[in-house]
Amino acid sequence: MTQKIDAKLAELGLSLPEAAAPVAAYVPAVEAGGLLHVSGQLPFKDGQLMTGRLGEDRDLDYGQEAAQRCGLMLVAQIRKALGGDLGRVERIVKLGVFVNSAGDFTDQPKVANGASELMQALFGEAGRHARSAVGVPTLPLGAVVEVDAVVAIRS
Repeated sequence: MTQKIDAKLAELGLSLPEAAAPVAAYVPAVEAGGLLHVSGQLPFKDGQLMTGRLGEDRDLDYGQEAAQRCGLMLVAQIRKALGGDLGRVERIVKLGVFVNSAGDFTDQPKVANGASELMQALFGEAGRHARSAVGVPTLPLGAVVEVDAVVAIRS
């Protein structure tokens, strides 16, 4: 599975970043009861945090790219937590997508598709998941999007 995902990433012109270290008092992932709970991940492009507010100083395309980059970081964290073995991923169960957005911005679900479509492209049917997509007035470090995940894993 890991080689298949690496091949799909290459086909998409993407690569996994180095799994980011926590910026506060938490761990990147916790395995419990057959589920891997992955902490919220922020979007980085060329080593820089993607910041801003959708509907104010950033547009939908920027938000979708940011959500996709959060998804890449989620996969990097999953890979690290599972000792490099993405074959242990049984299913992406749920994504929580938080969008730094102006009060009148209502396209949070479209932004979230950046992460959702990546999971489906990488994991196939096992990448289809439940999801929340909500607008918030601010995110840590001014990030434009943050995404967390719950992943069913094999022992």
